[in-house]
Amino acid sequence: MKNPEQIVKLLDYKQEKASNNFVPQPATLSSKGRWDNIHFELHQQPKFETLEHQHTMHVIAYGVSNSPGERWLDGRIQKEKRNRGDIAIIPAGITHRCNWNNSAEFGILAVEPALLQQVGQDLVDGDRIELIPQFMNTPDALIQGIFSTLRDELESPKIGSNLLVDNLKITLAIHLLRKYCATKPKLSSYEDGLSKLKLRQVTEYINEHLDRDLKIIELAAIAQISPYHFIRLFRNSTGKTPHQYILQQRIEKAKYILQHSELSISEIAAIVGFCDQSHFTKYFKRITGFTPRKYIAKSQ
Repeated sequence: MKNPEQIVKLLDYKQEKASNNFVPQPATLSSKGRWDNIHFELHQQPKFETLEHQHTMHVIAYGVSNSPGERWLDGRIQKEKRNRGDIAIIPAGITHRCNWNNSAEFGILAVEPALLQQVGQDLVDGDRIELIPQFMNTPDALIQGIFSTLRDELESPKIGSNLLVDNLKITLAIHLLRKYCATKPKLSSYEDGLSKLKLRQVTEYINEHLDRDLKIIELAAIAQISPYHFIRLFRNSTGKTPHQYILQQRIEKAKYILQHSELSISEIAAIVGFCDQSHFTKYFKRITGFTPRKYIAKSQ
């Protein structure tokens, strides 16, 4: 039986300020539970060494500055160059520790195992989703792009932020399954397009819940397929991505309410799922060519 000093500590990014016990200084940027199934942190740290620990989520460490060091992954040790853009992958449950030989800037992107199971439900046997540990010596251009975009969203949220992040999560999960999974995804046997019944079920659900933060994963669950296949088949059936379709339906509903009610523009923005009046106005003008106020005047 292990004594308390031998017990491997757990790092659970779902907990508030979880990494504070493992690094000298708090993260300079954190998603703080803002997004389901993923967690983002940016760090600027002096020279340090972590305690031995395991993650409850799959973790991607991303090099922002060149800062060499060593990493222990599941009993293996390797020196790492850690050039800008290099990534390490630390699967959930793998014993891990690392050191940094000088001050460093790096990012952490933690992914819930459940996300890979949801996205890969008809790509890989859910019981066989096992990520391969990776030392931080090689860059990954796609992950670099996802990391940069998520950082931008935290520093300055933009129009359609939730839908963008939702798509990035699915893209990341598919990429991990394709490139870093011990079991390679199987080829799709789906025909092009959703069935009429499933398409109707999905579009009815969208139209009934336009005020909500609709997620690709929940729409795919209605169609009973993986998010990966859902996005492709939905586009084949409608000519639009789910993101484009939802935006179109929100604007169409807003146009109707503007013409047939006395509600304020801010109230209408909330009803059709925009985070505030400013975002609603920008999208409305982009799609219709008019601001909401000018659209009302034109319609009278």
